[in-house]
Amino acid sequence: MTDNAALPSDAVVLADRIGELVACMRTAEAELGALLVEIEQRGVMELFGYRSAARLLEHLADVPKQAGERMVKRARALHPGRNLDGSPIPALAPATGVAARAGELSTPMIDVITGVLTQVPPEHHAGVEQNLLSFAADAGHKQVAALGARILAHLNPDGAEPATTEPATPTRELFLRRKRTGIWELNGTFDDETGTRASAVLDAIAERRTSDEGPDHRTLPQRYGDAFSDTIDLALNSPDLPTQAGERAHVMVAVSLADLKSGVGTATLGDAGEMSAAEARVHACDSMLIPAVMGEKSEPLNLGRLRRLISAGLRRALYLRDRGCAFPGCHRPPRHCQGHHIRHWADGGPTDLTNLVLMCAHHHRLLHRSGWQVRIAADGLPEFLPPVFLDKRRKPRRNNLHQPLPFAA
Repeated sequence: MTDNAALPSDAVVLADRIGELVACMRTAEAELGALLVEIEQRGVMELFGYRSAARLLEHLADVPKQAGERMVKRARALHPGRNLDGSPIPALAPATGVAARAGELSTPMIDVITGVLTQVPPEHHAGVEQNLLSFAADAGHKQVAALGARILAHLNPDGAEPATTEPATPTRELFLRRKRTGIWELNGTFDDETGTRASAVLDAIAERRTSDEGPDHRTLPQRYGDAFSDTIDLALNSPDLPTQAGERAHVMVAVSLADLKSGVGTATLGDAGEMSAAEARVHACDSMLIPAVMGEKSEPLNLGRLRRLISAGLRRALYLRDRGCAFPGCHRPPRHCQGHHIRHWADGGPTDLTNLVLMCAHHHRLLHRSGWQVRIAADGLPEFLPPVFLDKRRKPRRNNLHQPLPFAA
């Protein structure tokens, strides 16, 4: 009985403490937003060498780029800024900014208020903002969003005028992802014209097979799946297929010499896939699957060159060693990357594996301007030294997101 009687007072104390901590978090985020706006105005490139405040926050605070961009966008709405010519830009929601710095508003509430104000004529901004803030004192962000919708409907009962009379851009979205099991999932949404054309192609290729092995017992989904695979082969064989990094699209299979000879073991397929060594033997002569035979220590052939351009063979060796962008935390696969000379070719740097690292375009540019440095470690793999403002010790970092080759010694 005594314990039960004590629960309400304990609950009040705990709830009050949660409220205090939440207010501190909100105030800190508001102050962080103001600081990010200040950095943008002073020039994030000039101060830190990063192209945006969101990218800087990604490395300083381990905040995902998308979350950083949302934080910066929110801060711009709450704080005044400046144009390139120095002229001031008034804040969209200055009163909301004051309440945010006092720890009174949640992030969803701020987004609701600024979202409504972006649709309100400038002459009504102040009045609408005050109405929303007054209601926010005793309501949640969903109720404030409903009030904002009613205000917008009152200000513009006919809705927004169509921006253009031109035909709408067709809806075309495709999602392709690889599961841990090695199975790929495909789904998408297409306009009627594209869907009709795709259906016609698949129907033509998905016809039942005629052979001496008996009737074709595949289901319709199975035949469509095989037809899709055949369509990919047709596209890869097309002479009009665009190139990537100077090469026609292809898939690379890496297998150790011992496994290739015995047909026992595994091979790495593309960026992260896997196939048996026996399958690799079968596909070794396929023009769309390029075999790469590895040594006992998984070392690809070093193709040194006296010229600046990276050869196709050396590029494949880079793909096999780095497995994608080598910059710490980057998930970009090899096909999205380019070779970077650690010691510039113009300064006498050789075009070989000991002086090259695979990097995506963004991190390649970042490396040239921000204070990051890269080197090849004693084990032959690239490692990066962060700028002093990120780590005063400049402790080397590596990318551990890419899967290593499965047969490394």
